[in-house]
Amino acid sequence: MILLDYRDKRPIYEQVVDKLEHLIVGGALEPETKMPSVRSLAMELAVNPNTIQRAYAQLEQEGYLYTVTGRGNFVAPESEWREGKKREVLTAWKKATLQALDAGVTAEELSELLRQMIKESNEEKSGV
Repeated sequence: MILLDYRDKRPIYEQVVDKLEHLIVGGALEPETKMPSVRSLAMELAVNPNTIQRAYAQLEQEGYLYTVTGRGNFVAPESEWREGKKREVLTAWKKATLQALDAGVTAEELSELLRQMIKESNEEKSGV
C-alpha cells in the first residue's frame, strides 16, 4: 500500500500524507472507505503511531479524511477533498501573487500571465 523512502529528505508523516493523497485522488481508496487504525498502520510501516496520527490529522484538515468518534477514520467524499485542495491552491496562488508584486511584477503582467496560462490549459484539454 505505502512504501516509505528513508533517503527522502521530507519527514515521514509528509511522505505518508502524499502517498495517501495519491491513493485517494487516484481512486484506490474510495469515499467512505475505513482507513487502517493509527496503531495498525504504524506497525505496518514500522513508524511511531504519532507519525500516523499527524498524517491523518493533516489529511483531515485538507478534507481527505473525516473521523467518526469511536469508529475510526474514513475517506471523505470527493467533493470535500476537492474543496480542500481548491482552498490550498488558492492560498498558494495568493502567496505567489504577493511575492510577485513585491518583486515588482505589475498587476497587468500578472493578468496577462493568467490569461495565457488559461488559454494554454484550454488548448491542452481540447487537444489543439
